[in-house]
Amino acid sequence: MKFPKLILALIVLLVPAAFAGEGPVRLRSEQVRATPTILPNQFAGWEIAGSPRASKDPALADPVNAALLKEYGFTDFEAATYTHDDRKLTVKAARFADTSGAYGAFTYYKMPQMLNEKIGDQGASLNERVLFYRGSILVDAVFQQLTAMSAADLRELAGILPLPSGATRNLPGLPAYLPKAGYVKNTAKYVIGPIGMEKVQAPLSAPLVDFNQGAEAVLATYQTSGGDATLMLINYPTNQIAAEHLRRIEAARPQTPQQANGSETSGPFFIKRTGPIVVIATGSLSQNEGKSLLAAVNYDANVTWNENTYVTKKDNLANLLVNIIILCAILMAFAAVAGLAFGGIRVLVKRILPERIFDRPEEMEFIALHLSESESRGSDSQVSSSIKAV
Repeated sequence: MKFPKLILALIVLLVPAAFAGEGPVRLRSEQVRATPTILPNQFAGWEIAGSPRASKDPALADPVNAALLKEYGFTDFEAATYTHDDRKLTVKAARFADTSGAYGAFTYYKMPQMLNEKIGDQGASLNERVLFYRGSILVDAVFQQLTAMSAADLRELAGILPLPSGATRNLPGLPAYLPKAGYVKNTAKYVIGPIGMEKVQAPLSAPLVDFNQGAEAVLATYQTSGGDATLMLINYPTNQIAAEHLRRIEAARPQTPQQANGSETSGPFFIKRTGPIVVIATGSLSQNEGKSLLAAVNYDANVTWNENTYVTKKDNLANLLVNIIILCAILMAFAAVAGLAFGGIRVLVKRILPERIFDRPEEMEFIALHLSESESRGSDSQVSSSIKAV
């Protein structure tokens, strides 16, 4: 009866300890999964004043464009005020699901009159306001008073911001196909949904673009001899989907193409497909300028190897050859040791126990014909001389 009681006592003692240790483990896992904060407490001599305002509601970040922020993949928002001596800095930071969302929001808020700045991944400034994005975070900073070190201070802030991991860090490749000749500065707009398409006043409607098929678009303004023209690039997942939508757009194209988006203005309309990209040029441009603008966009298929490129020991041929050589050396050494051991043991036994185990006389006898011996020895033999060998 003592043994069952002992088991029961161990269960009573161990079960509460197991549940007590479960709490810290769960807490640590929740801390690992917790999303890091966006803004630091201090940077470049700037100290945060009070606690930052944080929210996951895009309406607090921008009440007017809340739906657009959500379309770009808005996740959370922080706002804080920093002080440095007697100066103040107001910072608003919006985080998105990936870098493409932050880049799209940056292109939407960037204005043509802004100056380009080397802050974060891309930056622009207008008077005391500086707009930049770093990874998946878009930052809108307003200085109370600018100094010669304001841009350097924001560069340090950009270096502190948390970065996304994996493929979410990659920028969209479509804007790189925009031609540089005639491009009006800061007019490129990256769009990934119907809300953005409506806000940038694109020459096509969202149903024609069909974002449900995984499309993305970029628009930019170009200076021509007759005025401003709009170049629009729509990227689809495959060439086949792009060809199908090209036929739809051509079939739905009105006589005055800008009316496809509800506008009453008219102008020439040029369209082509290059790979999975549908290119549209419209606005104040001549036939030659329209064709030249389309010809400047050419899809170039780049193969990207996104798998691990290191060679494992299993797949390395040189490592296999080295292992074969090592194996041969081990076998040769084993054979030499076995041979020496066998021969050495035999010699040692013969010295210790001569003619007892090895080379015993009874084991060494064998049948002999003695052909070289004389026949005189046969006189006393019991064998008849008539049958002796000659």
